[in-house]
Amino acid sequence: MLRQIETTIYCPYCGEPQTILIDPSIYQQAYIEDCQVCCRPIEFKVEVSADGEDVSVMTMTDND
Repeated sequence: MLRQIETTIYCPYCGEPQTILIDPSIYQQAYIEDCQVCCRPIEFKVEVSADGEDVSVMTMTDND
C-alpha cells in the first residue's frame, strides 16, 4: 500500500485547521473539497516533488 502524506491546512473561509492526506504518487493535483468545519468549498492545488518527499498545498476560495 502506498503511503500518504499528512499535512495541516487552514480553511480560507473560517481559518480553522484541518488535517488532510495527500497521495504522493500524483505529482500535480487540483480538486475541491468542503471544509470540515464550515462546509464551504475549498479549492486545493497540490504539487509533490519527484521523490515524493516535499509537498506544496495551496488553498483558495472558490471565488479566487
